[in-house]
Amino acid sequence: MLKRLFDIFFSTIGLIILLPVFIIIGIIIMLDSKGGVFYRQIRVGLNGVDFSLFKFRTMGTGAEKKGLLTVGDRDPRVTRVGYFLRKYKIDELPQLLNVLSGEMSFVGPRPEVRKYVDMYTTEQSKVLSVKPGITDPAAISYVNESDLLLTAQDPEAFYINEVMPAKLKLNLEYIQQRSFLRDIKIIFQTILKIV
Repeated sequence: MLKRLFDIFFSTIGLIILLPVFIIIGIIIMLDSKGGVFYRQIRVGLNGVDFSLFKFRTMGTGAEKKGLLTVGDRDPRVTRVGYFLRKYKIDELPQLLNVLSGEMSFVGPRPEVRKYVDMYTTEQSKVLSVKPGITDPAAISYVNESDLLLTAQDPEAFYINEVMPAKLKLNLEYIQQRSFLRDIKIIFQTILKIV
């Protein structure tokens, strides 16, 4: 209950304060490349229910057809403005809408696309027992995930066999030890990591 009240209060405050920033970013995105301001992708949330996750668009239209993973900070599908938005995680800010609507929380396992969720073991599927979040311990540890994938000969195989299991292990540990105070700590660790 306390966590949900925290989510509602701070997502509302965040959206109000950041509204002018959203407008400026939206204009810059539209001037930089063709397409909409926001990008919606179906992710898997609490209890395995699909929902639309919001982000600022950082790629050209149709980029998802060329793969779900972003490889390296200079992935050719990423726009000039998109590179900056991704580097500082600004593209994630519209997820405040998902938090306000109750589909996400500030802290919780990052929601994955259905393709990869279908590969989860029974144990790994326990990450779906809690609401997904904007940040989590795995997001902090793998803040430069796209650069890591760039070093792999087969990025998708490396993600499926190495990165994804490691991230799920961190999130399963988080679920077992989660508390409101730990969530606050994770939020501050995320901010420090980005800065």
